[in-house]
Amino acid sequence: MTAPTILALVRHGESTWLAEGRFQGRGDTPLTDEGRRQAMAIGARLAAPSAPPSLPVPDTPPVAIWHSPLRRATETAQAIHEAREADAPLRPLETLLEMSQGEWEGLTLEEIRGHYPRQLQGWLEDPVHHHAPGGESLPAAFERAQRTLRTILAQPDEGPNVVGRQRPDATGSSSTTPASAVLGYETVASPGRPPAWGIVVAHDGILRCLALGLLGIGLEHFWSFPFALASISVLDSSAGVPRLRAHNLDEHVTALSRR
Repeated sequence: MTAPTILALVRHGESTWLAEGRFQGRGDTPLTDEGRRQAMAIGARLAAPSAPPSLPVPDTPPVAIWHSPLRRATETAQAIHEAREADAPLRPLETLLEMSQGEWEGLTLEEIRGHYPRQLQGWLEDPVHHHAPGGESLPAAFERAQRTLRTILAQPDEGPNVVGRQRPDATGSSSTTPASAVLGYETVASPGRPPAWGIVVAHDGILRCLALGLLGIGLEHFWSFPFALASISVLDSSAGVPRLRAHNLDEHVTALSRR
């Protein structure tokens, strides 16, 4: 199996605790009705990545759909799997579980502010050195994210594929691939076989750790990389340098409110 060089990072749809404003962590809550609609919209978009507004991923079957085994992520991954007509295997990974929030799980923000004001302030101001009582530290979650990446990217590659490379035009001069409907990002295309890609369905905290690890950015920037609910982000290392090709794309979700 070819190792993916492009990853579509997907945050799950709305869950029951999120709808109630509760901290989740490892709390295993299902999707709400709205969350299931969001998951179907994610699936439809990933099933036709070239349709406008396009995604900067190849229009080929992904290597796999890796997902957290928690219900909200599993249900979202299943919706993508079904929308793509099961053209890629579902692969649950324990290392994609959300960061444990310990004693905060199931509580609202106001309840946490009332009972754990100093700990919450520490988490918001310096997450590298503070975390929920009884929960997982950010360095531990980051190490787990690196193990996840080693698992996903460990398959032997069958050869490099450069995306958005310079190529000669009819006059002999070089030009880049044409712009896609995602403004600022070139279309994923190459003269030969397109690069391999995969889908990762997980949670805000662990997705932040995956992105920081792939891009080589320090953990002190944890709060700088939020993953919106039901969004799609794309990271690409096919040209040898990790690039953030798209972040928090959610037109598929915003369209639901206009129906």
